[in-house]
Amino acid sequence: MRFSGLRPPQLRTLVTEEERKATWLELFYDLVFVVAVAVLGGQLQAVTGVIGVLSYLGYFLLLWWLWASHTFYADRFDTDDLVYRLLATVQLVAVAIIAASVSPGPSLSSVGFAIGYTIARLALLAMYWRARRHVPETRALVSGYLVGFGLGALLLTVSIFTPEPARFVLWSIALVVDLATPWIMRREQARAPLDDSHLPERFGLFTILVLGESIAATVAGLSHLEWATPSTVTAVIAIVIAATIWLLYFDNVEGLVVRRDASKARNWRPTVWIYSHYGLAAGLGIVAIGLEHAITEAGHGEFADFERWLLVSGTALAVACLALTHLASGSEATYQQHNRVARTRMGAAIAILALGLFGFMSSTGLVLAIALILIGTAVSNTQSEQEGQE
Repeated sequence: MRFSGLRPPQLRTLVTEEERKATWLELFYDLVFVVAVAVLGGQLQAVTGVIGVLSYLGYFLLLWWLWASHTFYADRFDTDDLVYRLLATVQLVAVAIIAASVSPGPSLSSVGFAIGYTIARLALLAMYWRARRHVPETRALVSGYLVGFGLGALLLTVSIFTPEPARFVLWSIALVVDLATPWIMRREQARAPLDDSHLPERFGLFTILVLGESIAATVAGLSHLEWATPSTVTAVIAIVIAATIWLLYFDNVEGLVVRRDASKARNWRPTVWIYSHYGLAAGLGIVAIGLEHAITEAGHGEFADFERWLLVSGTALAVACLALTHLASGSEATYQQHNRVARTRMGAAIAILALGLFGFMSSTGLVLAIALILIGTAVSNTQSEQEGQE
């Protein structure tokens, strides 16, 4: 899309146009968020207990929702005009503040996180205020968003001045309100459907950028070591794991499911498809750190318990969410085939998680076992796809 000066929002998903692609601003937006994800991963790298992992998952959910809620707005209303670009830039500055506030150093601050997050949400509210004013056919939907997201932003604002741990409680309540708002407004959402080409591309781009953290972790793991056979072999297998997860996601990605049908009171597929991407992205972030630990520990005997469980649980979470996205993508015509593929992936997730019970395994052996399970799953999925086409 070309820059259009001042151009009010419009409901683009009901306008007949060529297949939409991500804009340059959206790509830049994703990169800034991935920086925040990478910084958050640095915090996870120093974690040695379950509480730290749960904290990572909570912060990641807040970041993912911030990205996703802006993506939903852009999918429906983005005209790439000056006002939208300025508000998106405000969000990017806010995300930079968030990234600095979660970095493992002197800048670590929950107050800084609250300030950055509140600014980003207020910028989103300003975008929706413009949409309510200029797009009358979605006024009911946007009004609901302004109420729900506005309440969440109010709670976030109050959290800035609230001490810990009450601050975290307010964040949790605000997030629940934010997540509940689209569900409450789902009937109105169906009258303003999401774009079934643009939105899946956006989620796919974010997924591949987070998956790239696994490659970065592989390089980081090798950079701390001299060249040695165990660490080098483990790094090569780690790249195979990343490539196989990429294959499992992008070889079967389908986006028609994101368009809700207003005639159906209950339709779980769009919700499952969208929100399972959080578990997928969070799991991939954990996988990246787990692989870095595996490369670093290669050749030193048994893999430490916490690092072993971190790697298998992150991989299992990602693969289980790959199963859910595929299951949700099935139509009446392809339901059996999608169900079969989903069962295979869920079985792979359980098998990978079970590897955590084998404490005698070296990090190289564990990474190899995970890779073999994923490769077997990919081969099985390919066969199912071929049988479905015959």
